[in-house]
Amino acid sequence: MSGMYTIRVKDARPGLTLAVVAVVQFMVSLDLSVVNVGLPQIAAGLGFSEVGLTWVIHAYALTFGGLLLLGGKAADRYGRKRVLLLGLGLFGLASLLGGFAQAPGHLVAARVAQGIGAAALAPAALSLLTATFPTGRARVRAFGIWSAMNAAGGAFGVLIGGLLTEYASWRWVMLVNVPMAAGALALAWRGVAAGPPPARGGRPDVLGAVLATAGMTLLVFGIVRTDRYAWTSPVTLTTLAAAAVLLAAFVLVERTTTRDPLIRLGLFANRSVAGVNAYNLLAGAALSSAFYFISLYLQRVLGTGPALTGVMFLPLALGAIAGAVLAVRLGYRLAPRTLLGIGGLLAATGFAWLGLISPDGAFSTDVLVPSIIVSVGLGICLGPIVSLATTGVALHETGTASGLLNSSRQIGASLGLAALGTVAHNRTGQATTPEALNAGYALALTLGAALLLTAVLIALTVLPRTGPPAPAEHTDDHHKKDVPA
Repeated sequence: MSGMYTIRVKDARPGLTLAVVAVVQFMVSLDLSVVNVGLPQIAAGLGFSEVGLTWVIHAYALTFGGLLLLGGKAADRYGRKRVLLLGLGLFGLASLLGGFAQAPGHLVAARVAQGIGAAALAPAALSLLTATFPTGRARVRAFGIWSAMNAAGGAFGVLIGGLLTEYASWRWVMLVNVPMAAGALALAWRGVAAGPPPARGGRPDVLGAVLATAGMTLLVFGIVRTDRYAWTSPVTLTTLAAAAVLLAAFVLVERTTTRDPLIRLGLFANRSVAGVNAYNLLAGAALSSAFYFISLYLQRVLGTGPALTGVMFLPLALGAIAGAVLAVRLGYRLAPRTLLGIGGLLAATGFAWLGLISPDGAFSTDVLVPSIIVSVGLGICLGPIVSLATTGVALHETGTASGLLNSSRQIGASLGLAALGTVAHNRTGQATTPEALNAGYALALTLGAALLLTAVLIALTVLPRTGPPAPAEHTDDHHKKDVPA
């Protein structure tokens, strides 16, 4: 089959491949949150304006979200290891340059380059994991480790960002990525088997790639700017309408092109692919709002400092890791869609509890227990989400499916944070008192519970019924067979 090749298990070094993917996912997740706590110090150090400062976040989100489909297709077409190494090199170099930025433009440019690197390495790493662990209990365990690192990176990013900002310098929120990228690059160079290059089925669909990238970038751009322009403003409506036109044109091109399409639309006929991406979009929207509004509640309502706020996110990180470990144990007995239902209901319960925060509350009573429930629930979900995203997908399309999954999460995070942020702002109004701020944050967190309940409904109605994975074959038998890579 076009784009497929096999290698010996002993050449693939699955343990090293898993280590590379785990480090990559931790690093990408970390970078989505590590910068947030240091934004005030970044503004003071480089002279950002209030509006310009938002582009430290948006520059990364735009390029990462807009180029993920292209990155996934590149991994399928030009080889996963090659794209992974290029992405890691660019991400590490951009982090280094960002750490030494001397002007606002320098840092924003570095964040753009980080986003390009992440859009290449994230789908390449995930498709490597799918190919290295195609079936059985080893797949459940591998995706459990991946999901633990994914959750831990996001939560530890807040902790690490707070500590580095307060006790070192804001520059270290960029530089912290450099040793991780270098370590992952060395591991990938040594431990990930290259294999023969994938066969290329035809000429690349350049027009489709341009339309998809432009459409997704414009969509994220319109969403992330709703903090300045209301959803009903002409600027936002025009931007989102243009994004819709570009994406509609992309769908038309993909249906009619004679070239190798960027994404085969038949993928969406796969119920696992369609259902899990819808679930992932809603879960991503809820998760991004959890980090954002809990951090604001602790700092702006309860008056907690940045370093202590980071420490207070540690239980959330540990809860996510515990949920991922629990998902591995339950994954031997329960179907993935059942795990998504259980995890989603747990997380929705925690969000509903967080919606009861009060202006005279405390971390121990208003945040600690419900945030652990949220994190355990989401930790249970992460592994099954990734496993289902490539179920029934041909091996030569796993990079595309992985890019699609990352795109749905990124779009969901941007859309959810913008929508819930607007709702919170409307509830708060122009008041800045703890009581007014608390009312907005509480409403947004309650709506996060509604998003997760909708995701659970999708899991139970759209995703196909499957049983738990069959036990893995005996290790000695593995070396007698060829496996996809």
